[in-house]
This record gives sequence, C-alpha cells and structure tokens, in this order.
Amino acid sequence: MPRPFRFGVNLLTPAPADEWRAKCRRAEELGYDVILVPDHLGMPAPFPALVAAAEATERPRLGTFVLNTGFWNPTLLAREVATTDALTGGRLELGLGTGYVRAEHEAAGLPWGSPGERVAHLLRTVEELDRLLGSDELLHSRLLPHSRLRSSGGTPMPQAAQKPRVPLLIGAGGDRMLRITAEHADIAAFTGARTKPDGMLEPITAAELDERVALYREFAAGRKEPAELNLLIQIVTVTDDRGAAIQPWLSRIPHLAKQQVLELPIVLVGTLEQIIEQVRAQRERYGISYLTVLEPNMEAFAPVVDALHGQ
Repeated sequence: MPRPFRFGVNLLTPAPADEWRAKCRRAEELGYDVILVPDHLGMPAPFPALVAAAEATERPRLGTFVLNTGFWNPTLLAREVATTDALTGGRLELGLGTGYVRAEHEAAGLPWGSPGERVAHLLRTVEELDRLLGSDELLHSRLLPHSRLRSSGGTPMPQAAQKPRVPLLIGAGGDRMLRITAEHADIAAFTGARTKPDGMLEPITAAELDERVALYREFAAGRKEPAELNLLIQIVTVTDDRGAAIQPWLSRIPHLAKQQVLELPIVLVGTLEQIIEQVRAQRERYGISYLTVLEPNMEAFAPVVDALHGQ
C-alpha cells in the first residue's frame, strides 16, 4: 500500500501578527497538513513564526523547511526545538539542510565553508540533537554557568513534547547527504534541483530524480521503518494551455526544451485533472507522498489537496 498523501505549504512572506495568523488559518482551511517556514534572511524567523501559527490553528503540523544548519549552534538549536515543540503542543517537525546561499552566511558574519564542511556540520548537528533531545542529560556549567545560581551544578535541557524525539526531515541531493538522510531522517526531502557554481538552483530531470531516489533507497535498505519521501514543487499552474503557461519560465531554464520543462518533477502545470494524475504518477514512480508548495501557489494547489486528501 502506498503511503497516504500529505501536503505542506512553505510560507515565505513576513507579515504583521494578524495577517500572519490569518494566512495560517487559511492554509488550515484549504486542507494543508503542514505549515512550514524557511530559514532565509528577509523571511520570517522560523521558530517564533511557527509558535504564532500554532496559536492560530488546531490541526496542521508545523515545520522548518529547511533550517540553514550553518546558522545554528547545535546546543542552542536543541533549546529552540524543545521549546517550540512544547509551545506548539507537540506539532513540530524539524527540517534541516546544509544551506546553499553563500551571501546569507556572509551577511550574518558566519563561515560558509566547503561543501564537505557544511555536510559535516549538519551531521554533527543531527547527532547532537539526538543526544540532547533524546535524553534527560544535564548541560553542565561549562555550557551555562548556572551552577552559580543553583546548587545543582547543571542546567536541564527544556523537554520537547514528542518522544523519543521531534520528527526529523533532511533536505538532500548529493550522495553524502542522501546517506545521512537514509541513516537519520524520518522524512527524506529531495531538493529536485542542484546548486550551480554561481549559487543558483538548476532543476533536475525526472530521470535524474529516479537516480537520486534509487541511491537513497540503496542507502536506506537497512532501515527498520521506511521514511516518508518529500518533494518541493516550484511551479503550480492550473490551465488548459500548458505550453503558454510554461513560456515565462523557459528563459530561466535555457538548457531544457519546453516539453522537458513540463516533465520536470517540480513542475505541475495543466488542468486540475492532469495535475492530480501527475501527483499520483509521481507517488507511483518515486514513492513521494509528501508534497510541499510555495506560498504563492497555496491557493492554486488547494483543489489538488482537496481531491487527494486521505488517499
């Protein structure tokens, strides 16, 4: 039996409190299963935005999609995760990625590092989160000199609501990241794109995604429980004229012909019936049952969510 569909929306645009809560309530009304927030400068700060989303909604899960792990010290991140999970009533899903925008790290005064260094930091972060959030271990005064204020000599980590841990999503594309994802993540998020030398993203073809998913499955062969597979959809357009709808995007992907663009896994363009069939076909082909769309596509994709909810 295929895993039932889940649908998430990644909210990108900052807004005042009332507008933010209204936007989150609208996502819930449209049937989205997960409200997500990215981790880019100029966009909402993930954890307070998710706490506000929890206050405005009842049903959706809440997630980071995805944190730039290089922004975060693992111990301080563990505190954020535990506190946010507690304040959202155990609805948090933690998404991590290595980050791909060098300018953001430089603007924040943080080291960029080589690809290998960024992957290594992500792995260390995952391992530290498991250690700190998966136990009642005390953080001793070398981390926080709280022993000066209390005689206990240590500071307990705030406790997350979910046990044994908050579900972990890792966004991956390269071989080493796919191996880490297979070993550690509850949700494997395929990027559907590669980072070019200039830092821009270039979509991968359906055949290339076949290869990435196959490699992930090879790495994950020894898992006790299969992970949920996720894909971020970049373009959603409900239309009777697929060729005309995709035309504005062709100049951004000049190495691909129009039909190749229409066949990209991250592109859903066509009538409602065609898009629904494409989503079903992707689950059959790749095993991807959890789709995320970007905020500008939230309304356009909602009929697909409604049609496939619970299937």
